[in-house]
Amino acid sequence: MASNKKVVPESHKALDLLKYEIAAEMGLPVGKQALSSLDFNAEFASELGSIPAASIKEDYWGHISSRDSGAVGGAITSRLIRKAEEVLFSL
Repeated sequence: MASNKKVVPESHKALDLLKYEIAAEMGLPVGKQALSSLDFNAEFASELGSIPAASIKEDYWGHISSRDSGAVGGAITSRLIRKAEEVLFSL
């Protein structure tokens, strides 16, 4: 059974930084700037008070295609493997 449990829970922040770095390199609109330009309904609802502004997630990838988000995941995996190989070969 697959699980999203990380072997090293402290790596969450570093993986998020890597995810956004790769998404930016690919030209994908994610993060704070994407939220302000693409999620007008959530912004409008928060202004009306029906959704508290603090509950609007910055980490929204719903407007990104499955192919593009999969490409980000693949790039993360390849970079992590490359980095691990560099570390192993330098020993």
